[in-house]
This record gives sequence, structure tokens and C-alpha cells, in this order.
Amino acid sequence: MQGTGKPAPAIVLPAELHSQLQPGDLVFRIGDSWQSEVVRGVTNTRQQRGDPYSHVGMLVGSPKHWQVVHAVPAEPPNRADAVVRDDLDFFLSPERAQGVAIYRVAADAASRAAAVEYALQRLGTPFRIVENDRVGQYCTTLVWAAWQRAGIDLGARFEHLEVPLAAGNYLLPHSLRIAPGLQLVFEHEPATAIVQR
Repeated sequence: MQGTGKPAPAIVLPAELHSQLQPGDLVFRIGDSWQSEVVRGVTNTRQQRGDPYSHVGMLVGSPKHWQVVHAVPAEPPNRADAVVRDDLDFFLSPERAQGVAIYRVAADAASRAAAVEYALQRLGTPFRIVENDRVGQYCTTLVWAAWQRAGIDLGARFEHLEVPLAAGNYLLPHSLRIAPGLQLVFEHEPATAIVQR
């Protein structure tokens, strides 16, 4: 979805980083859409951290063709709101991302493969934010569930939100990003993004 603000410069990952990434790594982005603003608003209200990251997906593929599996409202507009697979360059294009942070889960190759397999099996699943929706998933629950299915507990905390018509426990991007099971691999933030850690 086209952002509401001016597109940021393209994010160019260092060439050497491509060979260091691994399938199953989590790719967080700072979005520029109205949905991103809503996520940041909820995060700031609940946790008062100023965390700019509003979306996450799981890296799949290989260094010559990295892709991201993520649950997202239609991007581009002619696609359904669903779990989709996009090229990493598309996921980080200036229309969609102002910044990126890549995190690694400490896991063996078999667990990593199981997490990736789960995420790929969810392709086409409807994007839904409602808690305990047995049909759909949203971005954080997709990657969290993939690692849970692989036998890895990331230690992420769900937050109780009093959302009109949908009160319940939700996994916010910030709560996932600070989970003890994740380790930062790479981060690129725009100069205007202020994060309190």
C-alpha cells in the first residue's frame, strides 16, 4: 500500500550481509502507511517506547534470491489481504519501508527449516488482526507461530488491548522485537526515527 508520507530513500543492504542472512531470520520494517501509524500509536500508548517498527516477516530463500513471507493488508492493491511471499527488495522498497532491522533466532538447521516450512504452508491464509481468529493471522503471530511450531519459544509477551469490538491479547511488533529469543543482526533507521531502548 502506498504510504501517506514522502517515500524514504531506498534501503540498500550491505552486499556482505546477503551471504550472512539465514532462512528464518525476522525482518522488521518501519512502514509509512496508515496501518503502520495505527500500530505505532498502539505500541506507544501501551509501552511508551517510541518504537518505529510496525511490520515483520520471515526471510526465506537464499542469498541470491531472498524473499519475505509476511501477513499483510493488500500490497499492491490488486492482491488479497493475506500471507504472501515477496522479494526482499519489494518488501524494503521506499514506498513500504523507511528502515529495517533483521533479527536472528538461535536455532539449529532443522528447527530453522521447520519454521520456514510452517510460514510457507500459511501462504494464502487471510490477514486478520482479531485475537484467536482460527482462520487468519497477522504479521507477528505468523512468525511467532512458525517458531513455536519448530519447537522454539521466543519468549515474546502478548499484550492485552481493549480494542473496540475486538478486545484481547495481541502480539505487538515491539514486544516481538525485544523478545529474549531474538538477536539483532542488522539495523538501518532513517535519521528521523527515534527509538528509546
